[in-house]
Amino acid sequence: MRATRLLLPLAVAVCAWLAIGAGVGWLPADWLFVFKPLTTVLVIVHALRRDGGSPTVRRWILIGLLLSLGGDVALLWPQQGFVPGLVCFLLAHLSYLFAFTRTAPFLSRRWPFVVYALVAGGILSQLWPGVPGALRAPVVAYVLCLASMAAQAAVVWRASQHGPDAGRGGVLAFGGLLFVCSDALLATNKFAMALPLSSLWILATYWAAQWCIASWLRPREFHG
Repeated sequence: MRATRLLLPLAVAVCAWLAIGAGVGWLPADWLFVFKPLTTVLVIVHALRRDGGSPTVRRWILIGLLLSLGGDVALLWPQQGFVPGLVCFLLAHLSYLFAFTRTAPFLSRRWPFVVYALVAGGILSQLWPGVPGALRAPVVAYVLCLASMAAQAAVVWRASQHGPDAGRGGVLAFGGLLFVCSDALLATNKFAMALPLSSLWILATYWAAQWCIASWLRPREFHG
């Protein structure tokens, strides 16, 4: 069992590296079509091995991960798949947000929402001139969902800070922050300017975020 716990993160790291290598041109481009979805599938396996302490929380985290997998596949075709990918990830953030509110009431602490609103507004204001008119409404809706998800992750962390789940709460809040960073990089690369080695930074922060969110679920207790 201990070996499995070590092998799964290693497998995620190897698959992520192969997908990133394909994305930046270090490896055959076709490899991205295999290793990008496979990395997210392995993160789903990580979540499946945890029980969350609540069937509802676990179910909605898994739904969010499956929707993210759909977004990953859609974005393998960056132009045609952008809007379907955006919708998949918007729904994923709503799924995560619902899961987080099972642990701490929505908006029970205001400051994370204020901070993320300022961050999201600042990023959006810089990218706005490059966002096509037809995409402005979907992009705004997506940013609202993303910022709310990350803020509620911080609320969960603060609510659990003095309890046994404080460590996992901190990991969750960090995952929310990483997701904002990943999407800010993706949006900058798409709407403002081409970033050097963009796949490296976008995908590394993205999978780290998903791993952190999955790791918020409580580990199963194995006996014997």
